Amino acid sequence: MKGVILAGGLGTRMLPLTKITNKHLLPVYDRPMIYFPIQTLVDAGINEIVLVTGGHYAGDFLNLLGNGKAFGLSFINYAYQEGEGGIADALRLAREFTKDGPICVILGDNILEFD
Repeated sequence: MKGVILAGGLGTRMLPLTKITNKHLLPVYDRPMIYFPIQTLVDAGINEIVLVTGGHYAGDFLNLLGNGKAFGLSFINYAYQEGEGGIADALRLAREFTKDGPICVILGDNILEFD
């Protein structure tokens, strides 16, 4: 099974913080918000992930996460969503990576307390 993290959106409800970064890169206690869904997928035994994002700060995910090895991932892929296409469009961008196999989708701003 492969993981898909959807980390798009404009984050307008979090303005003015999101004028300078993507909301998924904002800190939650001691780490960026995006670390939580990554760890959730890793804890579920998923070690191949595609992160779908867009906007001006998309490159910041690569700077922060790199190749995903620090999380125990085999690798992490990135897909860029142009415009505001929504969840269905984001999943379409992940389709080549997932090869129509089973996937686990999580939103980049989901923080789960249980496995």
